[in-house]
Amino acid sequence: MGLNEYKRKRDFKKTAEPAGKPLPKKVKGASRFVIQKHAARRLHYDFRLEMEGVLKSWALPKGLPWKRGEKHLAVEVEDHPIEYEDFEGIIPEGQYGGGTVMVWDRGTYYVYGEQPLKSLREGKLHLVLDGEKAKGEWTLVRIRDRDDEKNQWLILKTGADAKPISKKLEDQSVKTGRTMEQIAKARDAEWESNRETDENPTSQFKARIRQAIKKKGRENSLPAVEPGSRSGRPTISSLVDLPSAKARFIEPMKAKLVEKPPPTGHWIYELKFDGIRLIAVKREKKVSLLSRNQNDLSTRFPEIVEAIKNLPARECVIDGEVVALDEEGRSSFQLLQAREMEGRKSPIYFYAFDLLQLDGKSLIELPLEARKNVLEKLCAAVAGADGGSPIRYSGAIGSDAKRLLEEVKRRGLEGIIGKQRNSVYEPGRRSGAWIKLKCVNEQEFVIGGYTPPQGARKHFGAILVGYYDNNKLVFAGKVGTGFTAKSLSMLHKKFQKEARADCPFVDLPSKQNGQWVQGITPSMMKKMHWVNPKFVAQIKFAEWTRDGKLRAPVFLGLREDKKATDVVREG
Repeated sequence: MGLNEYKRKRDFKKTAEPAGKPLPKKVKGASRFVIQKHAARRLHYDFRLEMEGVLKSWALPKGLPWKRGEKHLAVEVEDHPIEYEDFEGIIPEGQYGGGTVMVWDRGTYYVYGEQPLKSLREGKLHLVLDGEKAKGEWTLVRIRDRDDEKNQWLILKTGADAKPISKKLEDQSVKTGRTMEQIAKARDAEWESNRETDENPTSQFKARIRQAIKKKGRENSLPAVEPGSRSGRPTISSLVDLPSAKARFIEPMKAKLVEKPPPTGHWIYELKFDGIRLIAVKREKKVSLLSRNQNDLSTRFPEIVEAIKNLPARECVIDGEVVALDEEGRSSFQLLQAREMEGRKSPIYFYAFDLLQLDGKSLIELPLEARKNVLEKLCAAVAGADGGSPIRYSGAIGSDAKRLLEEVKRRGLEGIIGKQRNSVYEPGRRSGAWIKLKCVNEQEFVIGGYTPPQGARKHFGAILVGYYDNNKLVFAGKVGTGFTAKSLSMLHKKFQKEARADCPFVDLPSKQNGQWVQGITPSMMKKMHWVNPKFVAQIKFAEWTRDGKLRAPVFLGLREDKKATDVVREG
């Protein structure tokens, strides 16, 4: 890439950013790296490697992973000049990357094989970092490489676990010892990039959103939404002010599980669906339905794909959930699984609850109600008089969480999702701006093995499930109900392909109060069948017992939209 892209985006007559100067060839050995903590539109970390006279650079939204096997997103950005590794200061608001920059860590790095450029081209860099904070092995792996999009990578913690950073060091510069707040107040290094960006809103747009959030009342809190153009497309009157963005997968925002509704705040509530969360990406007539772990499920739901093709938008990105409804109109994951595993022709629907991109513009910085207002008009355009479209708009059902929960529970529904009216969309985050309140206990668990069949049952008796705690698979119980003859057969075939000799649970067998947990004795362990912990099951249960096991669990189906390593105990 070199510095061509970096220089193309900057006017060095107006900016104090370093332009880059020719450097002598570095002798063979370890090269330098720097990690800059950057409080821009969102806090992230800029990871830069000295290579061929420039800094190869990646933006890490969540910083470095510290536990072995943990992985974070890394977005490749333009090369920066070597002098940039020492910059610490302020970028004025409204400029590209506006915010505070800290030299968070620096040191030297080494690439296994001593061929960093070859490794970079091949999309896999096995690094050994020797910094003041980061010490050990990490690996950068490219996961997407498109000419018209930023290169998407993952950074994985390989080798041994790294020592977690203390709270003090997390907010301390290795260059000056200052905190982010102290750097921001000092303003002793400041520059303006004068770069027009397709990633950040203008300062005027940010100011307008801040004003909108302060206003009371629905109509005053939303940017004006026009009925639509001649093509029928809903438009925002200030669309020109929104940041440009291509239609692509955006990691879904997550809801935080809470026991009680918040007593204060401006919240709206929607139904919690019992289906598969999908990000629908439309580019002209091409539609992708992507799960949380980016599996493309388009071929499984062709009716949804066709309906999204008919939306009056050139391109768009919609967050929603595919569900199957029972005779009383309740979403049922079990019914959805039966459709998949047993070929039942249950009708399915895509409930759309958020709009993240529309015709080349990013909407994620708009308040929630503004995004939903446009989405509602978009969905209405294909709804039809008979409501026959499989696309349904998921609107707010009220603001009184207590009364809503009583009604939802009475109707046998799963629960409700609460969202702050003016919340922005935070990809991949569980910030608390969205919450979930459940009426039934239901969550994902990892399958680690199964018991032999007994009586008339074929294939297996019960599955053994658990969840991850500190990267260790902890046993949660046996699940022996919820299976059909067909699902028993299909699951058994899947399990046989992932058979293993040893138990993947760290706490089996074990005793509690002098009794073997769930009656699993050392002798019984020899009869169990173990599988690699790759399969994720949706389980409904009555409650957690005092010893941390599931009471009356029921198998609902397999999930393909969540990674096993992401499964933790929710309740």
